[in-house]
Amino acid sequence: MKNLLIGLLLITTVISCKQETTSEKKTQIKEETILDRSNDFPKDIAAVFNAHGGIKAFDQMNTLIFEMVKPEGNEKHTIDLKTRHARIETDQFILGFDGEEAWLEQDSTYFNGNPRFYHNLMFYFYAMPFVLGDDGISYEKVEDLKVENSSYLGYKVSYDDGVGDSPKDNYFLYYDKVSGKMKYLAYTVTFFSKEESKKISLIEYADWENIDGLLFPKTLKWREYKDGVVGEIKGERNFVNASVSKEKPLPSLFQKTVLEKDKTI
Repeated sequence: MKNLLIGLLLITTVISCKQETTSEKKTQIKEETILDRSNDFPKDIAAVFNAHGGIKAFDQMNTLIFEMVKPEGNEKHTIDLKTRHARIETDQFILGFDGEEAWLEQDSTYFNGNPRFYHNLMFYFYAMPFVLGDDGISYEKVEDLKVENSSYLGYKVSYDDGVGDSPKDNYFLYYDKVSGKMKYLAYTVTFFSKEESKKISLIEYADWENIDGLLFPKTLKWREYKDGVVGEIKGERNFVNASVSKEKPLPSLFQKTVLEKDKTI
């Protein structure tokens, strides 16, 4: 009888544990359910997102990786899409952002820019138009952008006070009337001055790549731009080896890296 009671107790415990585990899994799945935010945006902006794969599909992703081609060696960017923590790796330096500090490790003076400014600069350009779906953003219809014999519909994108490091930045999204795909991005830079700027730069999104159902740029071309007139190409960046995943990156990836030569024995 004693052995029977012990056996029943063990069976009950096992069943209870299984139920708790199942309950935990259900809770985790429920917590990770992604809502469709398409109706949170102006209809035109939502249409642009849809033309690039959809904001809901982008929201389901957790990790974005891409490499920017450079003559001296590619620059690999890894981004946590939920926290926006970042890691940039090259043969000359490693740069990252852990949510509080933008850090830099290098064995030379190759990188002499501002890590806080640079850690998400190319990510913002690369992850367009989806980053224009972030919280704290306002949209305003603007005049079409005319380029040679074509015109592109436009929206001005601005930020609420206190959003990000540069809430006074402005973006101007221009997209194709027929396909809905983004074609140009105009932008201002206020990170250093902290004041609104009238200097506007312009990027042409020349080529797109389908990565797991989402469109990301293969080539960005900076164009001459003055008084609304689009001029010649003055520079470009190309991207390779891109991937996007629902798998969450390890937080340790974004913590400050100590180069081998700096490690004490």
